[in-house]
Amino acid sequence: MKYLSITKYIYLGIGLIMYYDAFTKWNSKSDDFWLSIILGSTAVFMFFFRSRFGKKFEQNNQNKS
Repeated sequence: MKYLSITKYIYLGIGLIMYYDAFTKWNSKSDDFWLSIILGSTAVFMFFFRSRFGKKFEQNNQNKS
């Protein structure tokens, strides 16, 4: 289950890239930066969701053992 700890950081990286993309589009006066903000927020939310899910999953495995 090591991949669960890796994928949450992938989500965080994608979120940061999308926020950077939104910032550059906003500075160039483009109107399509909202999609990047929405996708970046979703990715950051998924980072925290996966982090919490991983902790609960490990606690559940420890309780069963």
